[in-house]
Amino acid sequence: MPAVPISPDSEGGSGVDLAFFDVDETLITVKSMFRFLEFHFRERGLAPSAYADAAGDLRAKAAAGVSRRETNREFYRHFAGRPAEEVFAHGRAWFDAELASGTLLHPPAVEALRRHRREGAVIALVSGSFRPCLQPVAQFLGADEILCSEPEIVGGYFTGHLERAVIGPEKGRLARELMARHAVPAPRAAAYGDHASDLDLLRSVGHPVAVGDDLVLGAHVTRAGGRTLPGIGSGAAAGAGRAIGRPGTSPPTPVR
Repeated sequence: MPAVPISPDSEGGSGVDLAFFDVDETLITVKSMFRFLEFHFRERGLAPSAYADAAGDLRAKAAAGVSRRETNREFYRHFAGRPAEEVFAHGRAWFDAELASGTLLHPPAVEALRRHRREGAVIALVSGSFRPCLQPVAQFLGADEILCSEPEIVGGYFTGHLERAVIGPEKGRLARELMARHAVPAPRAAAYGDHASDLDLLRSVGHPVAVGDDLVLGAHVTRAGGRTLPGIGSGAAAGAGRAIGRPGTSPPTPVR
């Protein structure tokens, strides 16, 4: 889709009514799907080799050129037959353990999210990950919406089937759909992402922000008049790594 003209308020202040955030390596410093799968297997009492084999297979397929959509679907097959209640409980425990490390949150992006929230913007997380991982993140940061992959649950159990992977253009489509529901025009929306697969998301808004040094996103924000934030490997971000904590006394925002 064509890029949206940038709104004059490139700092995102009161000019933003809806802010979208990619999650992995944008708001958090890890790849949630792999880290959670390892945690989930460990909680089930599986041998460490079970995760090593599963992760190795997914990485080998990616290296062989299998699409991210297909490897995403393959990932969710590892949850086939598992009770949803169990997986969501493991998601909460995983997040709490990661948060306790003090290095989970990426300060530049989290500070931007909190600024948008203070200024009254609707906050939406957009990710190829799934709700067991994302719901604790959204609740902790006060996000209003989660746009994510939704593996099938039947009778309280995951089936292992994923109809729609929220990757690439699907991120942009869901963002535009949410903007329409909230009657927010593109110049009043912001989006943050770290990877070229977030390009369609950033192209959908008037305030695109590249987190890190991805060349594709960097070229887009340069053309569109957007901004960049330090990535997770930068010295500036690492120096602030322990500066982000629990958000004051604000009540949690309901997540849909």
